[in-house]
Amino acid sequence: MPPTMDRRELLRHPIAHIDITTQPAIVELVESMQAMAFSARDLYRAADIFDRMLRDTDCAIILTLAGSLISAGLKKIIVDLVQNTMVDAIVSTGANIVDQDFFEALGFRHYIGSPYADDAVLRALHIDRIYDTYIDEDELRICDDTTRLIADTLAPGAYSSREFIREMGRYLTRHARNRQSIVLAAYEKSVPIFCPAFSDCSAGFGLVVHQLNRPAAHVSIDSAKDFRELTQLKVLNRETGLVMIGGGVPKNFTQDIVVAAEIIGADAPMHKYAIQITVADVRDGALSSSTLREASSWGKVDTVFEQMVYSEATLAFPLIAGYAYHRRGWRNRQAKNFTARLDAMAGHASCSPPAPRDARPTTQEQSAPAAQTAASAI
Repeated sequence: MPPTMDRRELLRHPIAHIDITTQPAIVELVESMQAMAFSARDLYRAADIFDRMLRDTDCAIILTLAGSLISAGLKKIIVDLVQNTMVDAIVSTGANIVDQDFFEALGFRHYIGSPYADDAVLRALHIDRIYDTYIDEDELRICDDTTRLIADTLAPGAYSSREFIREMGRYLTRHARNRQSIVLAAYEKSVPIFCPAFSDCSAGFGLVVHQLNRPAAHVSIDSAKDFRELTQLKVLNRETGLVMIGGGVPKNFTQDIVVAAEIIGADAPMHKYAIQITVADVRDGALSSSTLREASSWGKVDTVFEQMVYSEATLAFPLIAGYAYHRRGWRNRQAKNFTARLDAMAGHASCSPPAPRDARPTTQEQSAPAAQTAASAI
């Protein structure tokens, strides 16, 4: 790359987010993989398990996100899952939610780049690189500062990441320049988003400045509260399924709520369904690569409906999600309204729209009083 390259030339071609809703032929393609071998057959089985989760109306589905997914063009898929009640909670790295989704909701973009770029030149031009994708560092600083502005409006105290991200969604209802946003859709659909390592992202910079400016009374993020709230979801809804993109903290955090529920004395079974898309090598013994069968030895995941898919997410996730979307197994699902329920338990005013008057309670909701009591005790 010539040192004289103009940054406008580098930030010219934006990443486009793939739209699974316009691709009904995905169903036939994925079903044809059933009679193939290796990763193709694994992918079909994972898609089938996701479809089973959606048809099990008692099952609460938790989506976990790790890796650079939104900047890679997968945002619209996740927005569509949220808007069509195909996921009930999200656990993610902070980068996906803040640096990438919230960043784009503010009107900024990610751009097609090159993995062979001269990074010294990029640094001089204030362009950040994620493999073959570029981000305008100056715009990212605006995202950092916007999280500070949000923190400045809140009463001092300890918040879960879910509570802070809820306020980010509230902010977007008034200020979003791009309403195709996971944070905004989750706010509007009462789907909680947790970022267990929330300070490890753009929000961390904003919170550092917020706390320095207000040393005596400021907002802080309580990671134990995150874990408690996510565990409350397992107590409120015993049947759960996991759709995991990548591994890392979101994967382990979400699997561990079964153990946490057991420790507090709740009757919470292992996650009934689980699929994971990963490129990690199981031989390194790391969390991201650990198999779902291995998780069963820890009492976290049942092994009847589990499937690992060894694939890069931008290839496998559109096929799995598109298959489940066009199979329409989600049409009879009722929203779990977890954000509103957690807010009510914490004494907050709900930020979600009221449920339709003709909404019928699911089997899980009919037994909600007992579950509510157990969850409130956490």
